[in-house]
Amino acid sequence: MIAKELFGSTGHLSTRVLFGAASLSRVTQDEADRTFEILLKYGVNHIDTAANYGDAELLIGPWMKKHRQEFFLATKSDKRTYREAKEELHRSLERLQVDSVDLWQMHLLVEPEDWEIAMGPGGALEAFTEAREQGLTRFLGVTGHGLSTPAIHLRSLERFNFDSVLFPYNYQLMQSPQYASETEKLLSVCSKRQVAVQTIKSLAAGPWGKHKQTRATWYQPLENQEDIDLAVHWVLSRTQLFLNTVGDIDLLPKVLDAAARFESGPSDQEMQKMFERTGMQPLFEEA
Repeated sequence: MIAKELFGSTGHLSTRVLFGAASLSRVTQDEADRTFEILLKYGVNHIDTAANYGDAELLIGPWMKKHRQEFFLATKSDKRTYREAKEELHRSLERLQVDSVDLWQMHLLVEPEDWEIAMGPGGALEAFTEAREQGLTRFLGVTGHGLSTPAIHLRSLERFNFDSVLFPYNYQLMQSPQYASETEKLLSVCSKRQVAVQTIKSLAAGPWGKHKQTRATWYQPLENQEDIDLAVHWVLSRTQLFLNTVGDIDLLPKVLDAAARFESGPSDQEMQKMFERTGMQPLFEEA
């Protein structure tokens, strides 16, 4: 089974590995059902989905009718105005077949213009705080992709007391001095304020580039169990972090297997060898 830690200040003991339901974007209900059986096998008790993950919410819905109490349920909205965000939350609740979620997150909030709209008068933040007051969600979070995400999240935490953040984090990204510095600043603030920290792209090896895309992920992922072990264990070696699983259901068992066997993190030498062996390339372009 996979170890659990308190998810920030929520009081919930979440498995260190959270199910990233982006992997359900383009699968059938039968495939989704088999995926949930795997999650139950490993004791995963936290689902992270989003309104724009294809049919993911619809596929999760039947499972929530039977297993709602077994999962901490999180979804996201990328709408920036009060009205749009409010409408999307109600649509998500209907699709998920639940009365409320545990965590509702502002999705991909990284562009300055989007940030100003969402955080300003009539913005999505008003819908988020209202939803919490109405009991439609218990906690609120913010997510982002790209190299600017840690810095933007710090700005978001200055504006509002979010309960969680989500951003890219892997060995390759942390070799960038600027990204590493901004990430450490964010992690320090989150630690002091008990903000839960979710990470994505742990298995990213780089863009597909000239390679034929053979996985559901928009990036080329690590696929060998040995490499996946190193990548997963490297993230889990920081007890502050939760790892969101890869966006391909066929790689999910390998990630969960690695997490279940986690005891300690790999050395820098082991990670550097893996970095060189796999030919990792930057996933995001420097500004």
